[in-house]
Amino acid sequence: MQRIALVIEFDGRGFCGWQRQNNGDSVQAALESALERVDGKPLVCMAAGRTDAGVHGEAMLAHADVCADRFSISPMAYVHGVNQHLPDQIKVIGVRAVAADFHARFDCRERAYRYQIWNRRTAPAIDRWRHWWMPRPLDIAAMQQAGDVLLGKHDFSSFRAAGCQAASAKRELRMLRISQSGCCVAIELRADAFLYHMVRNVVGSLVSVGIGKWNVENMRDLLAVCDRSQAADTAPAHGLYFTNAVYDAFHAREVGGFK
Repeated sequence: MQRIALVIEFDGRGFCGWQRQNNGDSVQAALESALERVDGKPLVCMAAGRTDAGVHGEAMLAHADVCADRFSISPMAYVHGVNQHLPDQIKVIGVRAVAADFHARFDCRERAYRYQIWNRRTAPAIDRWRHWWMPRPLDIAAMQQAGDVLLGKHDFSSFRAAGCQAASAKRELRMLRISQSGCCVAIELRADAFLYHMVRNVVGSLVSVGIGKWNVENMRDLLAVCDRSQAADTAPAHGLYFTNAVYDAFHAREVGGFK
């Protein structure tokens, strides 16, 4: 057997999330089925993160154990061959061999997300499931100042969903950057790991600052109180993208061929 790392791009609309579930189609189930068609046997894929229903993947990384002989003869069979058996909403965009003990989740040193907001008075007709439509004007500078409060290692309980199973709410947020291009506001975040719904809860609170409902001190108080009930509503899933998984020797965007 050869353990490989695969980088997957997917449109989260219509899927119940990454993880295989009994109540709907998942990205994991589709990928495992396609790999079985190529390798001729059932296998299991483990990913760097678990995305919710509706969340997109720009460069999700997963590992699987495949036939060593087949991989050595034609590594790209696990890109082009697998893609022939995947739905149009999912594509493998890169592959590489990794050590037998490599683990996509437990060896990941950093994860990155991007959240996209469509900020104008009218809703988008194109890519309406790629952004959160926000008709009220946003103060990007105020949002960035509030986001800076969250940088570093903190207890992020105020941004943790009730169903979160993590043993600790402490995480290190290493980057939060907000930019705007035309009507699209992009919020990029990097951390050692994220709690359940953490990014979407952070975004919801940042938008409260952006529309003038809150200020920077409100965000500081929210972080300190460690109480999810004090935070803003959770931002919708369809504006969120998993954008990178970083390991000691490589990262997902590198394997996926991003410039």
